[in-house]
Amino acid sequence: QVQLVESGGGLVQAGGSLRVSCVASGRTFSNYVMGWFRQAPGKEREFVAAISRLGSSTSYADSVKGRFTISRDNAKNTVYLQMNSLQPEDTAVYYCATTRSVRITILNSLYEYDYWGQGTQVTVSS
Repeated sequence: QVQLVESGGGLVQAGGSLRVSCVASGRTFSNYVMGWFRQAPGKEREFVAAISRLGSSTSYADSVKGRFTISRDNAKNTVYLQMNSLQPEDTAVYYCATTRSVRITILNSLYEYDYWGQGTQVTVSS
């Protein structure tokens, strides 16, 4: 059974940095695309970033491009999201996700993802 466990969220001041992590278990991690999404109160869940199976390709939402970096360590079954220059509008619960099947291309739509973690809260104060 695939399990995703996020960690690393917290409270940070505007302009600060935070790194969230997601550890996967239950299958061969390096075979699957990984993504990060976020959901703010009263808003729909939205795409943040995604990374290919071996980490050679990445994709970002326009709102985080240049500030956030997604990476993965396949030896540790872990995907990371480094968040710099955080702003109050980045406040949300951050979720990692992966697909049921092996996919070649990076996926930006939450409907393409089948497994989700429980989320980790990131709060940015002004």
